[in-house]
Amino acid sequence: MRSSQWYGGTDRNAYIHRAWMRRGLPREAFEGGRPHIAIANTASDLTPCNMHLDEVAQSVKQGVWEAGGVPLNLPSLSLGETNVRPTAMLWRNLAAMAAEEMFRANPIDGLVLLGGCDKTIPALLMAAASVDLPAVVVPGGPMLTGHFRGVPLGCGTDVWRLSEEVRAGTLSQEAFLASESAMIRSKGHCNTMGTASTMACMAEALGMTLPGTAGTPAPDSRLLERAHDSGRLAVDLVREGRTPSQVMTRGAFLNAVVTLAAVGGSTNAVVHLLAIAGRLGVDLTLDDFDRTGAGVPLLVDLQPAGRHLMDDLHRAGGLLAVLKEVADLLDPGAVTVTGRPLVGHLGDAEIWDETVIRRRASPLLDDAGIAVLRGNLAPRGAVIKPAAASPGLLRHRGRAIVFDSVEDLRARLDTVDADETSVLVLRGCGPRGYPGMPEVGNLPLPAKLLAKGVRDMVRISDARMSGTAYGTVVLHAAPEAAVGGPLALLRTGDPVVLDVPARRLDVDVPAEELARREPVTTGFAAPARGWERLYVDHVLQADQGADLDFLVGSSGHEVSRESH
Repeated sequence: MRSSQWYGGTDRNAYIHRAWMRRGLPREAFEGGRPHIAIANTASDLTPCNMHLDEVAQSVKQGVWEAGGVPLNLPSLSLGETNVRPTAMLWRNLAAMAAEEMFRANPIDGLVLLGGCDKTIPALLMAAASVDLPAVVVPGGPMLTGHFRGVPLGCGTDVWRLSEEVRAGTLSQEAFLASESAMIRSKGHCNTMGTASTMACMAEALGMTLPGTAGTPAPDSRLLERAHDSGRLAVDLVREGRTPSQVMTRGAFLNAVVTLAAVGGSTNAVVHLLAIAGRLGVDLTLDDFDRTGAGVPLLVDLQPAGRHLMDDLHRAGGLLAVLKEVADLLDPGAVTVTGRPLVGHLGDAEIWDETVIRRRASPLLDDAGIAVLRGNLAPRGAVIKPAAASPGLLRHRGRAIVFDSVEDLRARLDTVDADETSVLVLRGCGPRGYPGMPEVGNLPLPAKLLAKGVRDMVRISDARMSGTAYGTVVLHAAPEAAVGGPLALLRTGDPVVLDVPARRLDVDVPAEELARREPVTTGFAAPARGWERLYVDHVLQADQGADLDFLVGSSGHEVSRESH
């Protein structure tokens, strides 16, 4: 066992390591080659979606003890999407770096990764990939569906919808605020197919969870059963030597791309999967999302692309039932943490409600993959989620209305000369420009157009948007404006052409005219110190996963020097 490098022997250092850990651990914990399992726990009162993970950790501990291991709680940096400013994405890489260093520095043999809210599962997977110790993910699970005036509420999705109705004058401020107490019914993360639910599904598609775990609601007793079983599995993983690099192969990432399309998952998964793959040295690019996701049908009728919510998906058969419908598109050789291929776990899966999970023959959408656009506005790529867009806007030409920052948008949105054919463009919100690439890409619409009944327009930015959001929104334009990307050259009034079927995003301005223009350079972040300075100096672009350049790759788990 790796932990025996700390605890084995009779010298002074081994004595120190054992003696200080005897506050609760018996002598037998250091004998007989018992695997020491760290429970990387992102519970925090300031991360509402992860508040219950201490309870989940207790079930993991029981499973580890039962299997003959030694469980150890390891609090990990927690990022709550709803609270932290300026954006949780600014600290995803910090959370991954801190977790990686603690995994490597401590006397542990394996890992159980407890995440929920959007950035916690990606950060923990990035860290585990870079250390490559045996690991299994336990997603915290979605909340139960809340209701308001008899109607189910999708957290996030209905926030965007209801707030726009207030601005349109069709919903009172009082009614909007009254819905607040009904939105969040229970513990757990967002109940839509937002980024948290998507990344739980991605972890399972990558093979990093016990199959059948993703999407189990947080209050469901079966989540604690799964947590217990995952604790047992972590001990087996150590004894069998099965590591993340053996599980998260290129085939596993392509399975995740297929899954992303079939469930109508968040565009944020693109950035996170690219970053995780970068830690493993897996050759994954934006083109893989377009190529592998092309032709995959949308089978899950969930908000924001559909009608239902996550506890409906669990009731209807869960992720494995979805994957069974597209089993022929999955890599049959990609294994899971169980040692068996993912496709080997699909045999008993059944669809129990075809209004929630569609059959392959009757999908919500025939081609649901994330579309990757290129052109003179995004030479290195931009993404759009067709399943959440208005079909009539997927081919569109309109006059650009350009905003140089979020503050500029808020100051001028309701006074600009825009109609329903206009294209709203927000720049300066990429990884370096903001910094941290916030979820502001789903720009609100001008109030005068909302009052006319307009509910969608083409919107383009170098930002991200919440996985709970919807609309004809082009995101992650690379390179971003802050590093000299073409959005910095765009001017209000320029004709913008979006052609999703042709995978194009262009401004119809002669190249020589664009070459004459001075890029807009105001409003970009210029931090003087701390993490923000390190981030701005080293963050990669969205098409590379927005990791830090010096964090790409892995360092393994070896530590050769002692502390005393």
